[in-house]
Amino acid sequence: MSGKKILVVDDEPLIRKLVTDFLKKEGYNTIEAEDGRKALDLFSAESDIDLIILDVMLPEYDGWTVCREIRKKSNVPIIMLTARGEEFDEVFGLDIGADEYISKPFSPNILIARVNAVLRRAAPADTNLKEFEGLKIDESAHQVVIENERIDLSPKEYDLLIYLTENYGKALSREQILDKVWGYDYYGDLRTVDTHINRLRIKLDFKSDYVHTVRGYGYRFEVEK
Repeated sequence: MSGKKILVVDDEPLIRKLVTDFLKKEGYNTIEAEDGRKALDLFSAESDIDLIILDVMLPEYDGWTVCREIRKKSNVPIIMLTARGEEFDEVFGLDIGADEYISKPFSPNILIARVNAVLRRAAPADTNLKEFEGLKIDESAHQVVIENERIDLSPKEYDLLIYLTENYGKALSREQILDKVWGYDYYGDLRTVDTHINRLRIKLDFKSDYVHTVRGYGYRFEVEK
């Protein structure tokens, strides 16, 4: 699991340092936020966060609010931290979408074990095959199939679809898409993203509504039932 990016959200600098130091020793990459507002800003700006360690008692927005807002657009794993150990808090946290709940004070080794376990559970059984209500992407064969009919995508259209589905439910800015799919050294403008999105939608045909426009920002891949 090393190399995964973890967002650590806690208003206590010593707790953040303790957690990030242990995570880094395990090979994880970390970014930090000291309040709920910054946590949401970082989550929107960073497209590759694999897990969030989230304190409940935070300035600006509390952990409950942050968890609810993230769950509106992402299934990224969330481990809640709190100084309170009441059963009600744990049940409430799990009900609003948290994956784990750890009370302070906690053993760093226990925290690492929980992080490893949550990431293992979140990993798809077969990372080479993705299925979305009639749309199948077989990365090992480099094929996209809609209702048993293979569709032909250009290399960039395919890369674009892969990037969108890897960030299922998350709004991605045009800048993020351009950087990740075309690379930081690409000198084209943001209209390139819109052009390729339009071409991709045409080829997705009646599954084109899986690619949602986020007005004034970018795009999101999600199947809305």
